[in-house]
Amino acid sequence: MANSTSARTAARPVAAGTLALSAALVLAGCGTDASEATTPADGYPLTVQNCGEDVSIEAPPERVVMLESAAVTILDGIGVFDRVQARAGAFPLEYYDQDLAGQVAGVEAFSEDIDAAGHLMISAEEVIAQSPDLVLGLPDGVNRAALADAGAPALIPEAYCAEHSEEAQFEDIYAEVSRYGQIFDRSEQAEELNAELAERVAAVAEGNDGEHRTAAVLYPSVGGGPLYAYGTSSMAHPQLEVAGLQNLFADMGERVFEIQTEELIDRDPDVLIVLYQGTQADAEDALAQRSGVDGVSAINDGDVHYQLFNFTEPASPLVVDGLERLAEQVRG
Repeated sequence: MANSTSARTAARPVAAGTLALSAALVLAGCGTDASEATTPADGYPLTVQNCGEDVSIEAPPERVVMLESAAVTILDGIGVFDRVQARAGAFPLEYYDQDLAGQVAGVEAFSEDIDAAGHLMISAEEVIAQSPDLVLGLPDGVNRAALADAGAPALIPEAYCAEHSEEAQFEDIYAEVSRYGQIFDRSEQAEELNAELAERVAAVAEGNDGEHRTAAVLYPSVGGGPLYAYGTSSMAHPQLEVAGLQNLFADMGERVFEIQTEELIDRDPDVLIVLYQGTQADAEDALAQRSGVDGVSAINDGDVHYQLFNFTEPASPLVVDGLERLAEQVRG
């Protein structure tokens, strides 16, 4: 779970433009000077913005190390997953089709040390030892500057940036894809992937009958820890709206925040979507063990749906997969 932000924004309905691609998806352009004018047409070295910091990319990455799983389907979608040399953390194969699952399983896993909250426990030295030229993910204990000094620029999903508080929309996915297309010199492939994703989102939206039952997206900590809910700067928000559900936490601008069971009971959602990173059985137990939760309408009516975390968060093609799965479940 990434840290939540404190800013709050007003909820707004999904507009037709939310489902369309736009030129604004392209990242802030790479900085150039007179000395770069003679660089090859591919435009390297280039600089991209990530969480308000300049990240310098000297050439299309060839040795990628992944410390979180969300970008797998982006890399695969633009045809560069074969450049992933090593991975650390949890990469549930249920996210992928048979071919991609085989590729992911075939990548060297140099650490699978995960704490009870699902966070990767690893040091910068362990990452640098893999000789990466791009690192995807920054778990606690891994410093961006230390990696950069070793020639390994790092990127994280924009949703995990400390200052992130804008209302999420499906354009966030397209922007992430465009960023990777730029970095790997695969902009054409990124554009094609975005067009396909936008068509799939639009197809789900067309099936939205406007019923708008109320819903909440939760993450119950295993072992009796906190209960989390997701607000408007989470991809859970546009996912619910396009699927035809009203987010009961649309008054909360944070991406993710802790709630008490009593608040969930008071808001009383018709539908619950429960995210998890371990097993569904563990998530079911974690929710069932919360005192009084059986008073929630969604639980009484059996309208609870479990979803692996990356099917909702952060912005990636997996969120479109999750949207389709969710729409099929809640529309019966």
